Amino acid sequence: MSTGAVKAWVFVLLIMPALHGLVSSIQPIEYFELKKGNFTIKCTNWGATIISVILPDSKGKLSDIALGYDTDKTLGKYLENPSSFGALVGRVANRISGAKFTLNGKQYRLFPNDGNNSLHGGHRGFSKVMWDVKEKDLHGPKPFIKFHYHSFDGEQGFPGALEVFVTYTISDDDQLSVTMEATPAGKPTPVNLVQHVYWNLAGHDSGSVLGHKLQIFASRVTPLDQELIPTGQVAAVNGTPFDFLTPRPIGSRIGELTGGYDINYVLDKAEAGVEREGMWKAALVRDSGSGRTMELWTDQVGVQLYTSNMLKAVGKGGAAYGSHAGLCLETQGFPDSVNRPQFPSQIVQPGARYLHRMLFRFSMG
Repeated sequence: MSTGAVKAWVFVLLIMPALHGLVSSIQPIEYFELKKGNFTIKCTNWGATIISVILPDSKGKLSDIALGYDTDKTLGKYLENPSSFGALVGRVANRISGAKFTLNGKQYRLFPNDGNNSLHGGHRGFSKVMWDVKEKDLHGPKPFIKFHYHSFDGEQGFPGALEVFVTYTISDDDQLSVTMEATPAGKPTPVNLVQHVYWNLAGHDSGSVLGHKLQIFASRVTPLDQELIPTGQVAAVNGTPFDFLTPRPIGSRIGELTGGYDINYVLDKAEAGVEREGMWKAALVRDSGSGRTMELWTDQVGVQLYTSNMLKAVGKGGAAYGSHAGLCLETQGFPDSVNRPQFPSQIVQPGARYLHRMLFRFSMG
């Protein structure tokens, strides 16, 4: 696709709200690089998307460990990005059953884009809109960029306008900090933002992650029905293929499941070790071949484990991404909370602040 064609597509996508009198300013496609030593994060304002994470292995060899597409100064496949590679997902990530919910006695109907259900905010969620840059310091001691998006009242069926921000920061050596914030105006609304990087610690083009060792600091999951909607129950992982309380290879029991892992874990905050600035440890991933380890901290109640079960794509440099080529660990509120009163609420009141923090700590050795 040519640069001109990409700009035309972006223009069409961005003026869609204007057809309803809700246009915002057109933003150009931009790419940004945060770099500290040998640690580099590249991102774009389309979908506030992380397009690469580059760091050395135990022998000093640099590799990109985030799945994604070639850009060549255009959006390319990121315009559609059906797998949400590296994107900021919302207004409500994960699934909402029946693409509807009731709030304060009023039923809201959403865009069904996953059978009868709504997934990741609908067909044009936050991963498929242009964000503007609110602040940035790409060359300071803690390089960062802060993206902003104004979500209008009624976007994808959700009530109320919402000001949304995400900040990516190299907060220390080999540490990526992600801070997601949102403030509703006028109406209460559900908010559940997710950062959707697909990780492969051996390198994005290295094949399956089933040999990675995984530990999740959660003793329970929220079981699913046949449409991958939570039943509303909470179940212990002990004795099941979902038990990662002790580190083990991702693929060691995946054959007992249909396809692979795609489920929400209930984080054991008290069991995860010492808190770090109001966050607790959610997961630990290690690839023995490269020596890379990723430690994930968060302030959220859940984490979705997804092992790219049906992935089939041509990625960066022509790499063939197949099933289990990447691993997603999406810290979040519980899926379908808007229809499950027994789950922690995701409703944010006007003027209140939604806050969601993640910290990725990488080590090589």
